[in-house]
Amino acid sequence: MGEVVNLNKVRKDRAKAEAKAAAKTSRAAHGQSKAERTAAERERARVQRLLDGSKLED
Repeated sequence: MGEVVNLNKVRKDRAKAEAKAAAKTSRAAHGQSKAERTAAERERARVQRLLDGSKLED
C-alpha cells in the first residue's frame, strides 16, 4: 500500500512554491536601478539585432 496523500495540501504547496518563484523574479526586476534596467534593455536589443541579422530567410 502506498502512503495516503492529501491532494488539497499538495495543491496548496505547489501553488505556494510557484508564488515564491514569481516573487523572486519580481524582486529581481523591481530591485534594479534605472541604469541597470537601461543596460539590460540595451543588451536585450543588441541580442535581438544579432539574432535577426543571422536569419537566413523570413
